[in-house]
Amino acid sequence: MKKLTKAEEDIMQVFWAIGPATVSRVIAELGSPKPPHSTISSIVRILEGKGFLDHKAYGRTYEYRPIVDKRDYTRLTLKKLVKGYFDGSVNNLVSFLVEENDLSIKDIARLVDQNNQPDK
Repeated sequence: MKKLTKAEEDIMQVFWAIGPATVSRVIAELGSPKPPHSTISSIVRILEGKGFLDHKAYGRTYEYRPIVDKRDYTRLTLKKLVKGYFDGSVNNLVSFLVEENDLSIKDIARLVDQNNQPDK
């Protein structure tokens, strides 16, 4: 799976949130100022070329849909982050988060408890 640029990832976030959509619908979901239609259209075509989107044609209108699951991309991105910045160690990541006060011991305990509960 290829890495996404910031702009590509922003567009994929929209698709993951709303599902199949036209370029115009994606633009409507973006914040202000609205980017040009041609810019978003180009990014969408790049995403299709990278294998993240597919399309269905309705006459001259294309509806695009995500074909890469957000969870799969998140997993890959997190693995790259851990490998690149934390020597491949999740423990180093958690230690960093605790040291930076982004995660408390209570938060860790709560996460462990949630992950040890049987599925509902």
